[in-house]
Amino acid sequence: MASRRRFVQGMAGALAGVWLAPSLLASEAGAAKGVRKVVDDFVKANGFHGVIHLVRNRRVVLSEAFGMADVEAGRRTTVETLYPLASISKWFVSIAVLRLVEQGKLSLDGSIADYLAGYRADTGAKVKLKHLLSNCSGIPNGFSPQVKADPAIWTKAYTTGEAIKAFCSGDLAFEPGSRFSYDLTNWILVKGIVEQVTGHEFAQVIDGLVLTPLGLKQVLPRYTDEARARVAIGYATIDPPVRKMNPQLVYTLASGGYCGTATELVRAAEGVYGGSLLSAASREALSTILVPTESYALGGRVKAVQVDGTAQAFAWETGRTDGYRSLLAHRLDGQSTLVLLNNTDLSQKTIDLFAEAVFAAESQA
Repeated sequence: MASRRRFVQGMAGALAGVWLAPSLLASEAGAAKGVRKVVDDFVKANGFHGVIHLVRNRRVVLSEAFGMADVEAGRRTTVETLYPLASISKWFVSIAVLRLVEQGKLSLDGSIADYLAGYRADTGAKVKLKHLLSNCSGIPNGFSPQVKADPAIWTKAYTTGEAIKAFCSGDLAFEPGSRFSYDLTNWILVKGIVEQVTGHEFAQVIDGLVLTPLGLKQVLPRYTDEARARVAIGYATIDPPVRKMNPQLVYTLASGGYCGTATELVRAAEGVYGGSLLSAASREALSTILVPTESYALGGRVKAVQVDGTAQAFAWETGRTDGYRSLLAHRLDGQSTLVLLNNTDLSQKTIDLFAEAVFAAESQA
């Protein structure tokens, strides 16, 4: 009962109030009101737990936390709560790869065989780095079938090389570039390639090439002690609270192993697309769709969203793992960025429709 009371009290406190930038111009008041209605309707309809953070022209329009980060402990969500980013991790990894391309250490047209000498020669020569980064390599998913047969694999500490041999070395499921298949195995191979060409642990490379230059101190590997202590708990249901979380494995870091905050994701998008971290050629590569049927580029999607009757291009980075959902939607001309982080297994379609409604409302300034 005490836990339940803390939950109800936490909900009441966390659902109250919204921070609106005091410097909003009068002409933007209508847009803020429209956004407010979209958010209120969405929260009520979905019993939303998490964070919603909207920035327009580098000015915070809305930054709000809802519900609980840990129901059992009575820990409320705040706008600085750490959430697993899931596949948004792939976007960070792709940025690091592009920096290595700029340094001449990698090529998007380089093959697995060019970088991993011990990998099987036949398929290794056919699969290019860009195939791995766009999930169209044909490398079969050897992980999921083995986990179903032996769930203890979740707790086994494979090295990257061991994981490649165990899960990523089967015969091709299709010709590279011919289909899309969203498989963990692509990203285990990317991790191995990055470690091979740099001679450093993967997390150190991502930190040195992306996180530190962008000042992202709150984007962390989920397997670290700090992340485990601070991250929101993932739930299948809230009442009663039923957790939905799997152990975190070091060799899966590139696929979906980072966590972070909403404000850090906005800072990342502004730095990547509007700053000097990447060259113009690399920014173009990051935003070029390679799999049209999926609107998929390198490590994430580029989506056209109708804003004021015009289709605007957005980097549309989504994440789904266990009970967590995440969205980083950044308009490529820099005008708007929306982050949504959730820990109650909300559907991605619901989140996408909400985001589109927000952008339609905030464009009415």
